[in-house]
Amino acid sequence: MSASKEQVHELIEQVGGPALIAYRIDREAASEYGEDTQTYDWHRHLRGQFFCVESGLVHVHTEHGSWMLPPHRAGWMPPGELHTVSISGVMSGWGVFITPDIDHGLPTRPCVIGITELLRALVHRASSWTWNERLDAEQERVMAVLLDEMRRAPHEPLHLPMPLDRRLLRIAQAVLEQPHDNRSLEDWATCAGLSARSLSRLFRAETALSFAQWRQQARLSRGLEQLAEGTPVAVVADALGYVSVSAFVAMFRRNFGQPPARYFAGRPLPA
Repeated sequence: MSASKEQVHELIEQVGGPALIAYRIDREAASEYGEDTQTYDWHRHLRGQFFCVESGLVHVHTEHGSWMLPPHRAGWMPPGELHTVSISGVMSGWGVFITPDIDHGLPTRPCVIGITELLRALVHRASSWTWNERLDAEQERVMAVLLDEMRRAPHEPLHLPMPLDRRLLRIAQAVLEQPHDNRSLEDWATCAGLSARSLSRLFRAETALSFAQWRQQARLSRGLEQLAEGTPVAVVADALGYVSVSAFVAMFRRNFGQPPARYFAGRPLPA
């Protein structure tokens, strides 16, 4: 079922009713969200939520970091998770709300997953249901298969964890604001009043990544945003501080298994 923003908001805050509620935002309905970037301040939902982007770009922030959702990927937001959302461009796609009352076996932290053709077909089937009080036996079976597909879907490296230490956070914010800045670990450590060894140890302790890995992930996050907006690969590579387009494309391929053009043109994964 296609839904207005008002209907979607009502569903998000509804624990009672059917265990699973699916909706679509098609290109016609998407126009009500507008073309400019929209930001929704810190909030949480009673239900767990999967949301898939088929056009546009969604950037989600939580206390654990940030996640980027380019087309044909889905984000999982557990019930009660505090987050903000930024939507760039005219977004179309779909969402699935899951009541916390069932044992769904899904992750306890937000994540991004790849979409299979089967998963997409199941969601489209579920989105045609009327929002009755309870699912019938056939709908329960569809929901069970849908949840299985969500549990087994491949996770994608689109998470950018943020450090909590104020010195590290200043460095992280500077990198996000100027991703082309190629200062060394030693230079950043001097700015923070730390030794290079201390900076390296603290960054890994707080983000589970080395500083070099975190900076690469930050650049990937910014690069995905620019590519989704239609910025040419050469311009993105230069803006992120890469010495050549081929170096950026090689890094992108190592992380996502395909070059940027194919990644954004990609359809759902085979089941």
